[in-house]
Amino acid sequence: MGRFREAALAAVFIAPALLLFGIFLFYPLVQSVYLSLHSTNPRGQVANFVGLTNFRNLFNSPGFPNSLIVTLKFILLTVPASLALALAFAAVCRSRIRGMRIFRFVFALPIAVSVSTGSIMWMILFHPTLGTLNYFLGKIGLAPVQWLTDPNMALLSISLMTVWMNIGFLFILLLGGMQGIPEEIYESAKIDGSGPLRTFWRLTLPLVSPTLFFASVTSVIGAFQAFGQINILTKGGPVNSTNVLVFKLYEDAFVNFRFGVGSAQALVLFAIVLLITVLQFVFAERKVHYQ
Repeated sequence: MGRFREAALAAVFIAPALLLFGIFLFYPLVQSVYLSLHSTNPRGQVANFVGLTNFRNLFNSPGFPNSLIVTLKFILLTVPASLALALAFAAVCRSRIRGMRIFRFVFALPIAVSVSTGSIMWMILFHPTLGTLNYFLGKIGLAPVQWLTDPNMALLSISLMTVWMNIGFLFILLLGGMQGIPEEIYESAKIDGSGPLRTFWRLTLPLVSPTLFFASVTSVIGAFQAFGQINILTKGGPVNSTNVLVFKLYEDAFVNFRFGVGSAQALVLFAIVLLITVLQFVFAERKVHYQ
């Protein structure tokens, strides 16, 4: 009876979490699988069972490979830069210099800004005639840049804004990992004559590698899910230069009411993210130093 009561009590505590997971995770996943095997009418209602036709049409269409390439470019532009800047800022702010708390507040500030608010702020900065960025370019004698309307600059502009948005969370994460390193290790390195750069490369980086690995995995997953800033700033344009997978999925499913095609894209995106995450654990985790 005692074990039964413990199991019943555990089930009571777990039930709310399972209910939320069922409503917001498991049911949408099952519904996506169901819709991916069916076609829908112009009203978005299920019409016919089509099997794997939606997947075949998806891979045969020119839009999906383009969105995949744009997404991969977006990841390459945002993830390494975000991690490198956050790591550098955390290394600097780890010191106990007077006034360093101000810099910690400034570097962590983007985490308090929502995607929509940040997008509006950067939309003003990117404005071709009234924007602050072009104003400073003009001051140094450079021509204004069409940040969001030039196909060669739009993805880079979105990436710049995304790096700024990501730094806050990654900075706090990496700074917490660095502050967990015992101070005695640094004192021993200083006694042995190790300089700041050598100490960072030989001690700080290996000891913070578990946190850095977690940050890299979550950053890649977050980059695959980028949507808000693209929807607000460029709508996937110009000329589909910022049409990432999630935005294309949104257009097919919720603009064109092709829920079957949209669900097929969602499942393919899930498979790609899962594959890349597994590859990160297989290859990148080997270089993680666990204490």
